[in-house]
Amino acid sequence: MKSAMIPYGRQDISESDIQAVVDVLHSDFLTQGPAVPTFEKRVAEYCGAEHAVAVNSATSALHLACLTLGAGSGDVVWTTPVTFVASANCALYCGATIDFVDIDSRSYNMSVERLAEKLAQAKKIGKLPKVVIPVHLCGQPCDMKAIHELSKQYGFKIIEDASHAIGGKYCGEFIGNCRYSDITVFSFHPVKIITTGEGGMALTNDPKLAKRMQLLRSHGITRDAEEMTHAPDGSWYYQQIDLGFNYRMTDMQAALGLSQMQRLNEFVAKRHSTAKRYDQLLASLPVVTPWQHADSYSGLHLYVVRLKLGESSKAHRQVFEALRAAGIGVNLHYIPVYRHPYYESLGFKPRNWPEAEQYYAEAISLPMYPNLTEEQQVKVCETLCQSIKN
Repeated sequence: MKSAMIPYGRQDISESDIQAVVDVLHSDFLTQGPAVPTFEKRVAEYCGAEHAVAVNSATSALHLACLTLGAGSGDVVWTTPVTFVASANCALYCGATIDFVDIDSRSYNMSVERLAEKLAQAKKIGKLPKVVIPVHLCGQPCDMKAIHELSKQYGFKIIEDASHAIGGKYCGEFIGNCRYSDITVFSFHPVKIITTGEGGMALTNDPKLAKRMQLLRSHGITRDAEEMTHAPDGSWYYQQIDLGFNYRMTDMQAALGLSQMQRLNEFVAKRHSTAKRYDQLLASLPVVTPWQHADSYSGLHLYVVRLKLGESSKAHRQVFEALRAAGIGVNLHYIPVYRHPYYESLGFKPRNWPEAEQYYAEAISLPMYPNLTEEQQVKVCETLCQSIKN
């Protein structure tokens, strides 16, 4: 009988997680109840941020963050090309335009050097970005101090797309404290560090930004008399004062998230143990294993290797497909955003981002999740070896 495929990522659900959701199902509130604000408070306190706004996905959080920072028609937003499309789409949702900054050759995050060069050029022609969205790819934080310094020099706002990174640290502090950004966004998709099924969260230290995102996540509706255009008609009264969205998180999701938060540090520690074992098992193979900056403690959502194609007779696609055929659920994170047909139609050309192109030609994401066994890891590495050499 054919063995089950080893996925590249998967959730870890305990009996406590299940019970937390069941408790909500037996309660009076399934949607807008007490679990959501409790979850928000728990994540904010863990990260060291003042405010947290839970939503139904990280994509929604990115959209709200862009809107709240004023991105709109005539504005430009910059992000990295090596990310999921949501990091770029959020700008387009607001009517802004998008552009990309090439990646660093070691961290695969947005290159500070390329960002500085692009900013200097943009200033000369009067097209500086309104918002820059660095993405903590695989869970490793970007060089946020340097990006923050550039923001003070050139006047742009910063959204940290930390969808991969909850539980990680930058310069000894938890990612999400917004020390070097206006807003930080997390994802709670099932393959991420912790999960709420689907879900996301935006963190900020600015109460005005938090209040604005809270308004927009729920149709732009307020029950606060001070925000209304006239005195309430009665105790039932509410007003829609802006064009918002139905981006709310449910209490069922929040309850699962609260339960998962109890094991967040354990999840990240297990990922680090898995990464260390991979480093050892792959040491003799013609692959580049992930580099980790000394100032960072990655959330290690992903473990990406890059093939040394000059030392192998096999092409990137051949190795990838051989792994899949052997039951190893590898993936590629990510197809550069500008390569998608929608973005090609906007005029983007691959030649403008050479490091991203080289990354795409070599990268493979190996299975990485807390309950990946040592036996499964050995199988992954042995299969990778065979795929490269045979």
